[in-house]
Amino acid sequence: MEPIDFQSIIKPEFPKRMDYRIGCIGSGFIMRDCHLAAYRDAGFHPVAIASRTYENAKAVAELRGIPKVHRTWEELVRDPAIEILDIAFPPDRQLEVVREAVKQPHIRGILCQKPLAMNAREAREIVELCEAAGVKLAVNSNMRYDQSVRALKTVLDRGILGEPVLATIEMRAIPHWQPFLEQYERLELLNMGIHHIDAFRYLFGDPEKITAVSRKDPRTKFPHSDGITQYTFQYANELMATSLDDVWAWPGEGTEKDIYIKWRVEGLDGMASGTIGWPSYPERSPSTFAMTTRRAPNEWIRPQWDAVWFPDAFQGTMAQLLRAVETDTEPEIGGRDNLRTMAAVDACYRSIAEGRTVRFMDVVNEQ
Repeated sequence: MEPIDFQSIIKPEFPKRMDYRIGCIGSGFIMRDCHLAAYRDAGFHPVAIASRTYENAKAVAELRGIPKVHRTWEELVRDPAIEILDIAFPPDRQLEVVREAVKQPHIRGILCQKPLAMNAREAREIVELCEAAGVKLAVNSNMRYDQSVRALKTVLDRGILGEPVLATIEMRAIPHWQPFLEQYERLELLNMGIHHIDAFRYLFGDPEKITAVSRKDPRTKFPHSDGITQYTFQYANELMATSLDDVWAWPGEGTEKDIYIKWRVEGLDGMASGTIGWPSYPERSPSTFAMTTRRAPNEWIRPQWDAVWFPDAFQGTMAQLLRAVETDTEPEIGGRDNLRTMAAVDACYRSIAEGRTVRFMDVVNEQ
């Protein structure tokens, strides 16, 4: 087997121009400690920030060295100095921001959060608005830039594991649900499971069929249809990709924690497994990767790296948008592609509601 340079394949490709002027909307954890920390380390150029609360935006600007603070997000969007819009608002607010942003001739690219919207109709409107305005749209599907997932993608693309047979993700974690979610019935799949759903599409493409089951999470007191979930993607070549998303994970005081995210892919010629380092945040805990293959008989290949999913992966989500703007190409995690991820989420919810397996393309064709 030819050697693999794991240090290089986990790194995103940067644009030639690094000084695109980025305007940041939002001042919560994701913007303050992930986006802006990653942009600082990469050498990107955020020049302005706005948030729902001016004082919060001002505090983040001082912390991260951003020169301009706008009173409102509308004021920031209309600032002619801004070329790239980085949105870290709750997803139910993204459509109104995009509607205003596409009217501005100086906006060349937009990075939205995932989910792109709270339903397929609004997600499609965001995509179509950007396409009509000639604005590059990307979605912050940051698990595609987790280091172990990038390594796995390379191994799969090179056929080192042979034809995939079975892929699994097991998550034991306790998310901190954002308050705006309390007005929606949809919870885990749309806001947490979407990481794994999009990762399956990134690694293996679109499935033929999807089956999902769920139960409520006893810890989450507001109404919701999906707390703990399990979903399986079935592919034309019989590959099964399944994820168990356990957001209960830890009953509470008097018991020990056992929090993790694990993945495993088995193929005809080899097997790879790994962990996602996120549950240890803010401790810097790199994701892990291990592989055994017939191309390198009777050994385990275990690369190591210093990069971590949070915040380092956020360099990649912005870099791919800037390269798309620079080269006038579709972003790697573009809005049009993300509609397929939204369709997969919708297929999961339909499977749960109707108690049956759902054909993926039936949902895509109805969007």
